[in-house]
Amino acid sequence: MESGPDEGIGAGSGPLRKKALMALYAAGCPPNVIKHSLAVAELAMEISRAIERNGVRIDADLVEAGALLHDIGRARTHAIDHAIVGASMVRGMGFPEALARMVEVHVGAGIPADEAEELGLPRRDYLPTTLEEKIVAYADKLVDEDRRMAPEEFARRFSKALGPGHPAISRFWRLHREISELMGRGSRVS
Repeated sequence: MESGPDEGIGAGSGPLRKKALMALYAAGCPPNVIKHSLAVAELAMEISRAIERNGVRIDADLVEAGALLHDIGRARTHAIDHAIVGASMVRGMGFPEALARMVEVHVGAGIPADEAEELGLPRRDYLPTTLEEKIVAYADKLVDEDRRMAPEEFARRFSKALGPGHPAISRFWRLHREISELMGRGSRVS
């Protein structure tokens, strides 16, 4: 059975969601990237609902579309700059700037300007600042291909890849604590 932009993730059904799915297909994203993006969107929406139950307002449509589009740049490259390439693609497709920014800052747990420069990216901060950006970046870290993993598993992998003292590890744990606190007691993702 062939999948397409009408496939569901059990969340929203608004025009932004459908436009994001159509953009993934139009960009030529590989099926595994689309599958990953759908899984990230599902988790991001679960996180959003848990946070909203605690009285925090979230633009859920933006979160869902951002989670769907976060890896659109992988249609052109699988390098670290896929986030910048993807943000450019999203801007060129006429999506809101807030979505382009979500795509641009989802890598790692955010990348400050000095690390960005070391990685060969333009020197500027790629740090998620809005709650919606943080939810998408966090959900992406907890989905390997289309399989969810515990934060501890991601941190182990990240530490092994970057080295145990890398500042990205502490940024991830700060992001984890912030999201967990907003979700409230008894809420856990994985």
